[in-house]
Amino acid sequence: MRLPEEFISRMKTQLKESGVTEEGYWESFDETPLKGLRLNRAKVSEEDYEVVLGNLNESVDKVPWCASGFYTEAEAAGNDPYYHAGVYYPQEPSAMLPAEVMAAKPGDKVLDLCAAPGGKACRLGEDLKGEGLLIANEISENRAKALLRNIERMGISNCVILNETPERLAPRFSGYFDKILVDAPCSGEGMFRRDPAATKSWEKYGPVQCIALQKSIIEMAHLMLKPGGEMVYSTCTFCDGEDEIQIKEFIERHPEYSVIAHPEIEGVTHAGEDSVLPGSMRIWPHLTRGDGHFCVHLKKSEDADVEVSELEKIPSYKRKRSDNYGFGKSREALFEFMGTILNKDAAKAFKNDSNDNFVLHSGRVHLLNVEERLFNGLKVVKLGQYPGEIKNTSVERIFIPSHSLALAIKFDDIREDSVVSLSRDDDRLIRYLKGETIIVDFNEFPVLKKKGTIVIAVGKYPLGFGKITSDGSIKNQYPKAWRLL
Repeated sequence: MRLPEEFISRMKTQLKESGVTEEGYWESFDETPLKGLRLNRAKVSEEDYEVVLGNLNESVDKVPWCASGFYTEAEAAGNDPYYHAGVYYPQEPSAMLPAEVMAAKPGDKVLDLCAAPGGKACRLGEDLKGEGLLIANEISENRAKALLRNIERMGISNCVILNETPERLAPRFSGYFDKILVDAPCSGEGMFRRDPAATKSWEKYGPVQCIALQKSIIEMAHLMLKPGGEMVYSTCTFCDGEDEIQIKEFIERHPEYSVIAHPEIEGVTHAGEDSVLPGSMRIWPHLTRGDGHFCVHLKKSEDADVEVSELEKIPSYKRKRSDNYGFGKSREALFEFMGTILNKDAAKAFKNDSNDNFVLHSGRVHLLNVEERLFNGLKVVKLGQYPGEIKNTSVERIFIPSHSLALAIKFDDIREDSVVSLSRDDDRLIRYLKGETIIVDFNEFPVLKKKGTIVIAVGKYPLGFGKITSDGSIKNQYPKAWRLL
């Protein structure tokens, strides 16, 4: 690979000063990029890892810095039912490090500030286990759409997706978040071998513009992090100006921050006390199995000052209890539908969890576990979980489920008469993913109901909804935008 001369000159100096061997580094740019997949812990239990990998014809080749990450030789298959069911997320192995370092916990309020396409945000959502709040923000409208699809496919229910600039978010969420991930836009030097066109972009723009942008983004993240909170900053570049020096200067401006070191994480290079930024981490492609990556974990002191949030100026209000669709009756329509899909205990738990989180906008139902006013005036792509919408007829209100609801349901919570579980190699799944009507034999599914909405699953992983009829035909409800061609 032809590398920019300026890049070569700088890296020779940087490698020498950081004490990292140059041997094998330049050759790594001509090696085949590694591929990985991360199993979705929101759906796949650890006991089932080997089963799922076996079904995928994958060996158990673990990524050392990610508990649910595995190396793969296969190309991402967009026609794989497991993929569409959110069983796994194709992700470059090095990109799995930042969310692992962040270690979000149930109940945390977490911000992924530069979230698209969503690999790290989905992992953060898995860690929250449906408790707390994940806000995934993406400044690009088109990339925010890809983020939405991935969040929904992976079944992350407690996520709000925003399409905003950090400057617009900072005054609203001053001192609000427990944890913030900044996977910053960068010069992409670690991606050179994966995308040869990246070298041309580097020659045109270089790291200089990125450094200024990163500085601005980190400052906005600082404003939104609560005292005692934690921030993870990462890039996929080698440039120390975008990485160690960028964070060193940030800490000099904000001495209330300190670095949390992670020597327990295997497979990465940990910066020592004599380095520019002790405790920071790097993945070097010639020293381990991954693309070039930088990551550092920061903690804000408990006694740090916080600006007053503009949220204080937005009046609090109770959730609307009536509108043209009838708030109470619409909520009951949702609960009635869930009773036809979920078993008795799961339906009761859903009702208890959703009763106070129910939000209705022109017939569209959202489940949101924080105050809706947080997002007033912001560009919202997804407002918490979107179960579906209410159709208002002359005699009743009918709930129409969304595809994302099917992907968020746990298989064990589904009624036995409301699910058709097919093996991954059953050709009916491909027909279903293409939007076709599929047929089942009631001898194959003896307890299956003869009418109404059911869940189609690949094994024990829900894939979408369909409507069964008495002759065994299942009317396809897989969304047109997601269908295989």
